[in-house]
Amino acid sequence: MTAIPSDDLAQLFDRAFQPLAASVSAKRIPGGVLGAVNRNGDRIIRSIGSAQLVPKPRSMQDNTWFDLASLTKIIFTTPRILALAEDGVIDLDAPLVSVLPDLRQYDAEAWERKVTFRQCLGHQTPFPAVEPIYTYGRDPELLRAFILQREWRARDPVYSDINFILLGFALERLSSKIIRDMDPGPGFAWSTEPDVAAATEDCTWRHRVLSGEVHDDNCSALQGAGHAGLFGTAASVLDFAQGLLDGTGASERSIALMRTPLSATRTHGWERPYEGWSGGALCSPGTIGHTGFTGTGLWIDFDRGRAWTLLTNRIHPTRHFDSGIVQLRQTVGDLMNGAQ
Repeated sequence: MTAIPSDDLAQLFDRAFQPLAASVSAKRIPGGVLGAVNRNGDRIIRSIGSAQLVPKPRSMQDNTWFDLASLTKIIFTTPRILALAEDGVIDLDAPLVSVLPDLRQYDAEAWERKVTFRQCLGHQTPFPAVEPIYTYGRDPELLRAFILQREWRARDPVYSDINFILLGFALERLSSKIIRDMDPGPGFAWSTEPDVAAATEDCTWRHRVLSGEVHDDNCSALQGAGHAGLFGTAASVLDFAQGLLDGTGASERSIALMRTPLSATRTHGWERPYEGWSGGALCSPGTIGHTGFTGTGLWIDFDRGRAWTLLTNRIHPTRHFDSGIVQLRQTVGDLMNGAQ
């Protein structure tokens, strides 16, 4: 049962919802859902606009399912990797080859064989920011072998999906299951019915408007991966966030690691506040957050004891449009944190 929101949360929420409504009114994005929760379980969820525009319009609902994109990294992959570390199954400072011995197996001195779990969680590796793996074929097992054996060109560390694709491979190897056969967690799924989902892109290589199936090209080709592919509603995202706020959703040690800095911008799996980050300028130092390419985001402020999620379909029907999502996220965050 949803708790009645507190007056303070309600006032912040009402102000934070206004820029979302303005973005929809200006046709910058088709629609969205804003949700907020505090440590006590008070919560609000409100939707606006359209879940789909083409080929047939549908209205956005409070319980619309979203392709969460890179929120998969923080909701699914990171907690599982940290739990394995706590159980002693893996060592975060051990190289990935402790679980994936075939990573660059033909070159014992390859730099890829020295990359650790912790470095992948914090995006502190030399992997490229973007790689169109899906253009090399549609056989998921062949693509897995390709990723493991490819000689990747080293560069300065950046945010890279490859880090979490490899962490997903480790989860698969340890469980003897592909990710799509794993439990996605309460309230989440790996796909959903098209008529209850927020549509994403009119895909140029799948030749259809995507709704209820993963948008991320590499995840689609791999048929499940550690960096993307999770679906959920605002309610399920808030349930996850509340579990971290009140300590019921993960162990104390895992939550501490999610908050422990690994760089000026990153913790274990998450982002932390820095100038220009997605959560806005008014977050407390005890805030972590993450965004997803499809137009999703989640921010958890442990100091203030509240979290908010902004879920949009900003790439529908195309990503090649200035949706203003960067400014929208920052504005919503500032208003959730008391800006007038």
